[in-house]
Amino acid sequence: MGRAEREQLGRTLGSHLNTIHETFYILDQTPPSSLQKVSWDEVVQMGDQVSKQATIVGMLWTGETPEVSELEKSMEAYFNMLQGLLLLSHGSTVGAGPTLSSTVHASVKQVVDCSFKLFKESVSLFEASNSDRKLAVPPLVGGVWEACSALKKTPSTNIIAIGRALTQVAVSIKDVLREMKELKPGSYDPTDEVSNQNSTKTESEPQGDDNASEDDLGNDLSPEEMKVAQSAISIVSETLVVIKELIRSITGLMKQEKPASGDFVNSLENLFKQCRAIGVQIDELGACLYPPQEVHAMKTALDKISSMIDEMQFELESVKGTSDTFLQSCGGLRGSLIQFKSELGCTGTADLEVKMHEVALNN
Repeated sequence: MGRAEREQLGRTLGSHLNTIHETFYILDQTPPSSLQKVSWDEVVQMGDQVSKQATIVGMLWTGETPEVSELEKSMEAYFNMLQGLLLLSHGSTVGAGPTLSSTVHASVKQVVDCSFKLFKESVSLFEASNSDRKLAVPPLVGGVWEACSALKKTPSTNIIAIGRALTQVAVSIKDVLREMKELKPGSYDPTDEVSNQNSTKTESEPQGDDNASEDDLGNDLSPEEMKVAQSAISIVSETLVVIKELIRSITGLMKQEKPASGDFVNSLENLFKQCRAIGVQIDELGACLYPPQEVHAMKTALDKISSMIDEMQFELESVKGTSDTFLQSCGGLRGSLIQFKSELGCTGTADLEVKMHEVALNN
C-alpha cells in the first residue's frame, strides 16, 4: 500500500464529498408544494441501508490487505445511498414549517458529518498498520450507526416537532426556576453597619479565602430584594404551568387529526415563537434578581410576557385548541404579573412619585 494509492483514494473521496455538499444545499430550500411528499419511514429505511453499508466499509478498511478498487467501489455505493437519503429527506419536508425543517436538517447533517469523518480518517489511515486501523475505524462506523438510528426518533410531523421544541423551552425555564430558588437572603444584623465601618479600615488587608467570597456571590439579597425574588419565582412557576398546558393542548390537536394546512402550521409556528420569546424574558427576569436588582428591566420583561401570553392565547384559539385549564393558567399568570408590577412600583421612590402623580391626574 503506497502513497500513490492513498492519493488516488483521496481524489475519489474528494469527488464524492463535493457531490454530497452540493446535494445537501437542497435541504436549505423549501420544496415546492407540487412535489410529492415522502414518508419519513422511507427516510428511516434509507438510513438503515446507509448504516449497513457503513458496516461493509468498516470491514473492508480493517481487512488485512484492502484493495483500492474494492475500497472505491464500496465508497461509491455508500455515497450513492447517502445522496439518496438527502433527496428523500428533502421530499419529506413538503408542507413542513421552519421547526420541522430545521429538525430534519439537523438529523440528516449528523449522518453526513459522521460519514465524512469515517471516510476522511479512514483514507488518512490507508498506510497505517492493520492494528491501528482496527482500533480507529470501528468507532467511526459506530458514529454513523448512532446518527442513522437517531433518524427513527426525529419528528415526522409539524405538531410533534413543535411539541418537542416547546418541551425544550419548558426545560430551560425550569432550569432558570431552579437557579432562582438557589438565591438566599444575606444575614441581617443591626451591628452589621458598625462592622462594615470597621471593615473599611481593613479593606487593603489580604483576605484568607477568596473562594468562599466567590461562592457567596448572589446569595446576599436584602430582605426587600428577597421578597422581589420570591415574587419572581411565583411568576416563573406560573409561566411554566402555562407552557405545560400549551403542550397538552397541542398534544390534543394531534388526536383530532387536524389537516396540515398552511394557516394551521403557521399558527403552530407562531405559538412556538412566542413561547421561545417568553423563555428569553424569563432569562432576563432571572438575571435581574441579582443585586443590584434592575427594577426597570424587570417591569419591561413582565410587560413583554403579558403581551406574549395574549398573543399565544389568540393563536391557540385560532386553531381551536384552547382548554379550560389553559385559559385558567393564563388568567392566573396575568393576575400575578399585575400584582408583581404593583409591588415593583413601590420599591423605588421615583416610581412611587410617578404613581401618585398619575392618581392625582386621574382624580
